[in-house]
Amino acid sequence: MSDFFQNGRIATLHNLGDRPLEAMEAELNEWAEKKPMCLVLPCLYSELQGPALENIIQELSKVTYLDEIIIGLDRATEEEFEHAKTFFSRLPQRHHILWNDGPRLKAIDKVLDEYGLAPNELGKGRNVWYCLGYALAQGRAKAVALHDCDILTYKRDIVAKLFYPVVHPTFNYAFCKGYYYRAANGKLNGRVSRLLVSPLVRALEKVFGRDDYLEFIDSFRYPLAGEFSMIMDVVSSIRIPSDWGLEIGVLSEVNRRYSDERVCQVDIADAYDHKHQDLSKDNPEGGLSKMSTDISKSLFRKLAIKGTVFTPEAFRTIKASYYRLALDLIDRYHNDAVINGMTLDRNQEENTVELFTKCIMRAGEQFLNDPTERPFMANWSRVLSAVPDVYDQLLEAVAQDRG
Repeated sequence: MSDFFQNGRIATLHNLGDRPLEAMEAELNEWAEKKPMCLVLPCLYSELQGPALENIIQELSKVTYLDEIIIGLDRATEEEFEHAKTFFSRLPQRHHILWNDGPRLKAIDKVLDEYGLAPNELGKGRNVWYCLGYALAQGRAKAVALHDCDILTYKRDIVAKLFYPVVHPTFNYAFCKGYYYRAANGKLNGRVSRLLVSPLVRALEKVFGRDDYLEFIDSFRYPLAGEFSMIMDVVSSIRIPSDWGLEIGVLSEVNRRYSDERVCQVDIADAYDHKHQDLSKDNPEGGLSKMSTDISKSLFRKLAIKGTVFTPEAFRTIKASYYRLALDLIDRYHNDAVINGMTLDRNQEENTVELFTKCIMRAGEQFLNDPTERPFMANWSRVLSAVPDVYDQLLEAVAQDRG
């Protein structure tokens, strides 16, 4: 059971009771005729062998209001792509697979590269970017939602709750972010949100003063959630980051283009667990080390755009403020865990904060060394301007791959 407390700059839509899912789905089915809905699933081929995606497909097979599903498939050989087509064929909805490693989509990528518009980094951001471009090319959907394919506790409620706010005929939301609390097997999870984003955002406010953008980010209960939905106007206008800063970058773009009244967050799950990233203490280019560095740079970059001046001295102050705030939060999380009969390893938590402190400083150094770095991919309006037939190319490539 959730609460009804509203705080921060955006609306929070809670789970206040036991409304039957079927009642919500009945409304979504009613609205689907005027507002077709498209679900985007970015995945790795390896996830087809895991337990999470099998259950996700079974749950999605029961969803009747979806107009189409777009699957972005990464790291797949031709043989694996053929297997993926069989794997996803159980979906009763119209569905399309973007074989991102296939020769046809790679040829489009090469064309875009000639215009300086191709994503320059492999990963989820690139996958999502092409899927959203394909959704625009289809021209069917009025709203699109996205979620990861490694959710071990997946239920189809997630999709219904993501779409509901942006397709409801009397709501005025353009963007909706999912949230949930991260705990499994008696342990608190969500380390990057809990121990990096929250204290870093508050440290930046301590150092530079009150800021609308930082207040906006701090309003989200789980800013790094990979589940969100939006109307198609948002899809065509925002830029998608290609690095680990995807979720924060999308929020930054939404904040730049839309008023707070057009943005909300919704409680989408009573329990949520997925694949956990390694801390990667000895590898700054992997795991949570890489993720936390990219996220930190994303925040610094946004503030710099707004006029904040960063110096080596400022980053040392940010580091000290962040470290103190993060340690204070560990106390709160520990007490919260204890009262709920859960466990929290304070030593491991503090080790994680120490790693994040190093990542913040690394992000600061990288930002100062290359303040003009452009991790954002172009929005699709710009791509269409440079390559007018790019949508036709996407549609043809996916159709030919389908066979």
